[in-house]
Amino acid sequence: MENTWQEITFNYAFRMHWQTLFGFALCWALCANSAAKSSVVRRLALVMAQPGMYHEAVASYNAAFPERPLVAQYGSHLNILQVHVPDDQAHNFSDDNTLCVLLHNRILLDWVDHAYTYGMVYLEQQFHNPTMSMDIFKDVDNKHIEHVSCYGTPPAIPQWDGWREMMENNHYCLMFKRTEEHLLPVPPEATGLYYYIGMDPNQVHLWKQTAAH
Repeated sequence: MENTWQEITFNYAFRMHWQTLFGFALCWALCANSAAKSSVVRRLALVMAQPGMYHEAVASYNAAFPERPLVAQYGSHLNILQVHVPDDQAHNFSDDNTLCVLLHNRILLDWVDHAYTYGMVYLEQQFHNPTMSMDIFKDVDNKHIEHVSCYGTPPAIPQWDGWREMMENNHYCLMFKRTEEHLLPVPPEATGLYYYIGMDPNQVHLWKQTAAH
């Protein structure tokens, strides 16, 4: 819970959305600890917010190397080679680099599809607490809408989907965090951190995007 508000979705019943937790864990598993880690995670999240992008990359790879098509890893033990980007090169890390990381680690298509909600929540939160130029996030949002129009909303993995109860200590931690937020000038409802009970976070349009953006 150290990174409580970054891309992991909660609702007002203090339940956690498992798709966002899965995407969070996958992104951080792929990145080595370094000063540039958050920048690489950001790029992974934004790729995940664009349905079909990884499917296209896999298809291109298989067309280029028909003698050794991509065979995704699966099972309880995976060999993950983490990406390490020097801090002074983080700004050069592109979508193509991100897709290469996924291909190199032979990540399942279903996993990237399942992480779509994580990417969407990350994109949603940037319109309230931007970490870099808003033009970048607007561009990704436009591409996201185009990809959804073409490929539809990616399917979730049923056993890793839905809103789930948290462990008791995390539940209390979230309650205390929310109490602290109410003392801030900006109410937590205006920051894009919570979802209403029963609401599906998988929306084509960013429902929390403000008029100013």
